[in-house]
Amino acid sequence: MTGLARIYTRKGDRGQTQLPGGRHVPKHTQRLECLGAVDELSACIGVAHSLLQAPSAPAGTARLAASLGRIQAELSSLCTDLAAPVSRKRHIATRHVTAMERNIDAWTRSLPPLRAFILPGGGPAAACLHLARTVCRRAERQVVRLAAQEPVGNAIVPYLNRLSDALFVAARTATQLCGREDRLASKR
Repeated sequence: MTGLARIYTRKGDRGQTQLPGGRHVPKHTQRLECLGAVDELSACIGVAHSLLQAPSAPAGTARLAASLGRIQAELSSLCTDLAAPVSRKRHIATRHVTAMERNIDAWTRSLPPLRAFILPGGGPAAACLHLARTVCRRAERQVVRLAAQEPVGNAIVPYLNRLSDALFVAARTATQLCGREDRLASKR
């Protein structure tokens, strides 16, 4: 693997960045807003992943952490698809959406039925996953806005839509694995 001699290049100091294929675009473009939101989403998931892998994490969290690690890898591929809009090769496909649905279904089977709205919380990892869900919804809105202007991969919006549902169920799963209960919204 070739390493970078230094991290900073100064090439973006004038508000431009280079996409794969050599195209230079302003950093304020909608495509870069999407990439930034997905990057932020992956970082939120990374915090939850770290909490679930900590030595103090309850038994049984390793499988959930592994799923989150896979999702982060898929988000990296999704960014590749977003950054190279003219590429014929797509890394995120319908099969990823279907796999996400299987995860949601499997996690949901082990959870008590929903009886009220849930407030974000349920422990540190669950709270991070609830935050990730809200960032995912923002990323999805950003990509929908981009798709109205320029091409994006056909599976990207469905993937992000399903991922936000998966993160909600993953947060509930983390709450349960950590021996806590969902925080229910009280009716006033």
